[in-house]
This record gives sequence, C-alpha cells and structure tokens, in this order.
Amino acid sequence: MITQQLLKRAKKRGKKKNKPKQYKNKKHLDFIHQQRCCLRDNLKDCLGVLQAHHLLKPWDGVRGMGMKASDKNVIPLCMRHHIMLHNFGNEFNFFGQMTGDPDYGRKVAEKYWNESPFKENDSD
Repeated sequence: MITQQLLKRAKKRGKKKNKPKQYKNKKHLDFIHQQRCCLRDNLKDCLGVLQAHHLLKPWDGVRGMGMKASDKNVIPLCMRHHIMLHNFGNEFNFFGQMTGDPDYGRKVAEKYWNESPFKENDSD
C-alpha cells in the first residue's frame, strides 16, 4: 500500500508541465538582422554586429520564467547596446534613460512586426 502511494507521487513529480508554445518566425528574425540598431539615432555610439534582442517585457503575449519572448517581440540592437541593456537589468529603466521613453522597446518591436514582410496573422 505504501509503495503504491510512493509510486503515484513519483509519477506526478516526473510529469512535465506544458508550457505555452512560443511563436517563432525565422524570416522575421532575418528581417530584423537587416535593420540598423534601433538606438543609433539616440546614442550614435553603435559598435559590433547587429543582434535581435527578445524583449524581457513583450508587447505581445507573455514571457514566463525561463522563456524568452516570441519572435514578434524582437528589436535590432548592436552588440554594444545589447550588452548595455542586459547589464542595466531593467528594460523599462534602460529605455527610459537612453531615449526618454520607458516603453520605447515595445513600441519599436511592434513597429517592426507591423512593417515586416513576414508578418503572419495570429490564425496562421
């Protein structure tokens, strides 16, 4: 009797929880990689290759623990600004200090998504 209960508990612990499926769009990421750093006009000190930064606080959808935002929520950043953002820690504070608009990253990501030739409808 006790061993059956222990087996049931072990099975429950071994089950993986279903995470929501993350939206991926390689063509949109390639489109982002063809853009200029979105902070170039504000800071003018870009350096390094362009990288696609997945927002920590996405404009579309949610980002759970251990998950990155969907590919709709990316912005183009040069390596210098990407490293600066991650070292800063808080995305809203970073964009607020660098651009004067804490919501800058979300606005840029949404703008690029809406302009992307590879944008898909939610029903696709």
